[in-house]
Formats: sequence, C-alpha cells, structure tokens
Amino acid sequence: MTHDFSQWIDLAQAKLGGLPLHASDEFFAEKENLVLPGRGVFIPDKYTDRGKWMDGWESRRKRVPGHDWCVLRLGLPGEIHGFDVDTNHFLGNHPPHASVDAVLTDERLTVHSDFAKLPWQEILPKVPLERGSQNLYGSVEATGQRFSHVRLNIYPDGGVARFRVFGRAMPDWAKVRPGEVLDLAAVENGGVVEACNDMFFGPKDNLIMPGRGVNMGDGWETKRKRELPGSDWVIVRLGRAAKIQRLLVDTNNFKGNHPDRCKIEGRHEDDGDAWQTVVAETPLGGHKIHEYLREIQAHGPFTHLRLTIFPDGGIARLRAFGTVEG
Repeated sequence: MTHDFSQWIDLAQAKLGGLPLHASDEFFAEKENLVLPGRGVFIPDKYTDRGKWMDGWESRRKRVPGHDWCVLRLGLPGEIHGFDVDTNHFLGNHPPHASVDAVLTDERLTVHSDFAKLPWQEILPKVPLERGSQNLYGSVEATGQRFSHVRLNIYPDGGVARFRVFGRAMPDWAKVRPGEVLDLAAVENGGVVEACNDMFFGPKDNLIMPGRGVNMGDGWETKRKRELPGSDWVIVRLGRAAKIQRLLVDTNNFKGNHPDRCKIEGRHEDDGDAWQTVVAETPLGGHKIHEYLREIQAHGPFTHLRLTIFPDGGIARLRAFGTVEG
C-alpha cells in the first residue's frame, strides 16, 4: 500500500519544537538526529571514539532479550496520520522491525520520568523495515484523537536516520473563548497546506510556520515561468471553519523574486468546489507585510483558502485571522 502524507505536517520536527527525550540506548549515534531536517548524510571516513559516525539514532548490538526505544515529545500535540521510519544509510545495521506507541499527557516529561508507567497506546503495530529506505506507514488511530508524545520501538536494535510523525496539530479548542480572534491558518492552530502546483525552491508548509521567515529558504517559492501569462497556487485548510477578519501576505526576504500580484479565495467544504473571492487580485511588493482588512469581500465561514500568485515567486507566510464558527 502506497502512503502519501504530503498534505500533513511533521509534528515531530525540530523546527516546531519536536524533541527526543530519552532512548534506551544511543551508543553509536544520538537520538536528537531523528528530528533534524533532510534524510541524513553519510561521510565514509568519519569515525568517533565509539565507532562509525552515523547521521541518525543508533543503538549498540543487543546481546540480551528485548528491544530498544526512543520517546519523543511532539512539537505540537495533534492527531497522527502516519510515519516515516527512514533508515537512510543504515544498510547492514538497520532494525528489521519497528512499532510506535503514543500518549497524551500534560505531565512535563524529562529524562528522569518513568516512561513505562504512562498509558501508552499502540498506534502502529510491529511492521517490517527496509534498509536504506523511507518506510512509510499509516497510523491505526488516524483521526480525532490527540497525542503529545510518541515512542518509537525498534526490534531488536540498530539505526534509524530520521523519524517523521505526520499529522495535524489539534489545539485544545475548549480553551478558546467565544469570539476570540486566532490565526486559523497557523500550524499551531491546526492549519495544514493541503496542496500546491509548484514548490521547486521552497516547501509549501513554510507558509504556515511560526514567526516570520528567517531567510529566503524559509518560505514557499515556485520556479520561474517562461510562458506568460501564468500563475501558481496553494491551498490551506484552516484549523477550524472560520469567519475571516484580517489577512496577511508576508514577502519577507523575497526582494527580487516576490510575486507581482496575488488573490485569495475561500470555500467551505460543505459547498464543494465553490470558491468565493476574498481578496481580489492586488499588487505585491518585496520584503514586506501586506495586510488586508477593508479589501476583504467575503468573510465566510470558510474551511479552506486558496492563495494564487501571478506569475510566480516566493511568499514567506500567509496569516488568516478570524473567529471559529461551529
């Protein structure tokens, strides 16, 4: 079965605050590598005083019964749709099998916590792993359940380069006050970038990340169009259906490659593919925040926004401030 998790966020990534807390063994390579960007690198002649340097988490060869494990705190609590247990560059030392457990807890876990006493729930049963590969598996608890921590189990030992936990952040909506204005596109409020037509230079998920873009690589950027006129687009699913009050399109760090113009449309999933104009086509400048208030033509409620840029270029962030409806 082929799994596509491109519409979901990696909740365990270090950029969101994902953190490996404790591992049963990390003799050859540190657990912190699991949540770093990329797939890991291999340097043939690099060694440490413990053996071959590896860009991943690697335990020693087990000579007793049992298996190794690593507990990770998700950067954002949320529902989990799937995993990538990436064994890139681990060829003769990858684990033959893995499983994943998860838990929701308000307890501030540390290296000294008694992890065995937590009410773990198995969300990926024991599955085979291929060496040097991205091993993609879907969660058995895909929707509606909120988790804050996961435990990656490997059988019996070995190395994993990266561990991705794909899903969607789930705030505690009970704590949101009626009428409170939130950025419903933000990843921390459950926003996800479901699709785009091009992200050659910059990933689509950057659009909804916290803060402003730190450099030109921290945004959504498309390739240059050679046949004009043209446009590129990206679709964001909001954390909850919302009435939009204010929109921001931030071209921070995009100075000579920002789009010339943009427009924003919205739709509610109950209305099928009926898009409404929210902000009509409007000029964009480089390296600045564009705020839209009076320009908003339709407020929704919407579950999705579509940002179209003309003809191409880079956008650092999209913010959609509104009130939760329903």
